[in-house]
Amino acid sequence: MSAFPTNLFTGQRIAVLGLGRNGLAAARALGAMGARVQAWDDTLDKAPVPAPAGVEFAPFADLSGFDALVMSPGIPHTLPAPHPVAAMARAAGVPIVSDAEFLFRAVRRAGSRARFVGVTGTNGKSTTTVLLAHLLHHAGIPAIAGGNLGPAALSLPLLPDNGIYVLEMSSYMLERLDSLHFDAACLLNLTPDHLDRHGDMAGYTRAKLHVFDRQGAGDLAVLGDTVPDCAHLATGLRSRGIDVKVVGGDADAPDMWVRDGMLRDGAGVIADLAHATSLPGTHNAENAATATAIALWLGCPRDMIDTALASFDGLAHRQKTIGTIDGIRFIDDSKATNADAAARAMACHDRMIWIAGGIAKAGGITDLAPLFGRVAHAFLIGRDAPELARTLQAHNVAHTIVGTMEHAVPAALAAARTQGVPVVLLSPACASFDQFTGFEARGLRFAELVATLDTP
Repeated sequence: MSAFPTNLFTGQRIAVLGLGRNGLAAARALGAMGARVQAWDDTLDKAPVPAPAGVEFAPFADLSGFDALVMSPGIPHTLPAPHPVAAMARAAGVPIVSDAEFLFRAVRRAGSRARFVGVTGTNGKSTTTVLLAHLLHHAGIPAIAGGNLGPAALSLPLLPDNGIYVLEMSSYMLERLDSLHFDAACLLNLTPDHLDRHGDMAGYTRAKLHVFDRQGAGDLAVLGDTVPDCAHLATGLRSRGIDVKVVGGDADAPDMWVRDGMLRDGAGVIADLAHATSLPGTHNAENAATATAIALWLGCPRDMIDTALASFDGLAHRQKTIGTIDGIRFIDDSKATNADAAARAMACHDRMIWIAGGIAKAGGITDLAPLFGRVAHAFLIGRDAPELARTLQAHNVAHTIVGTMEHAVPAALAAARTQGVPVVLLSPACASFDQFTGFEARGLRFAELVATLDTP
């Protein structure tokens, strides 16, 4: 791993809108690679900060003469309404691209033939991304994970020819690619999410399928067997000469599957997932199958997969046990920002105290009804707690609107003690931005509060 040359984008003028984790890294890296960068974020009006070398902080009045606009993923360029700077770029004929696109351009301009893997899906992206990088490291293959889960794409170093970039790709990022070619790409699953940004499920699906753009003979596409119309999609990809594997977390997937806890393919058993204690549940079996299929294709020895999966420590905020009090496990699954993600965690426990709420996605928690029988009591936080309460009331689930995490955590411990429930699960099924800066902050606050609980 090394730094990128300083002249890769000399002569190019690049605009960067949004200076969060992705945008600031993009502005800094592109300036360091020789581009003339103008960047802006509305927060700079209230809290000015010094600009990095090679970067000018200034609001945009006209994008004529710019070569590209890099917009932070959370800023819309079409639906629900295009940001004014995005409209300005369109009027000037300036391409709107992702920071991942510029990482690919930088790697190729630097002369590296490092390969790229794109990981997408509604749920499981982060775990699969980091797990795949873990498997590659275990095999001694230079690899680094980043993208949507962090670190930002343009904060990653230059890898050598045998290196592999494993990038988690959100639907927002996938809409803004131009030349990025994934040697291997996967679509884990597909359930309704971000419909405000994509218009409807068809638009969301189209965005996700961009991960397979520019793939052809010699490339790998991995599909989760629950992806809608999976067989038809696989046939279409194979018609382009792509090697396609359809995998799953149960016994029904054709190319790699799990039976009796054993990860298998047509050649036999690959790993005993009972050893992989940080990968509980069918959904994590699906993640393990996907990461393994790609790892084997990239050259990982088959006989090291079992040990590598067993040594995986899991990710923060993804079904992570952060404390035990009186035999009651407190589990942080703050990454569950929609009902489908929450269902995956809830299905791992027979009985739980559930902390949920925030900004509900389309459909709320209605789809979780088959799991409500596992909930001894729900404590609801955030903006849409009343909406969730109405659903729980309709299904006779005991619940209390407590409003904040500060009230939910001690109430959850008291209820677990009283009712003899072994698990307190934070799996909100909602976005976090009404009360927190993101799911990470929500999970960290949960852990802080658990650490302060009395343990008589």
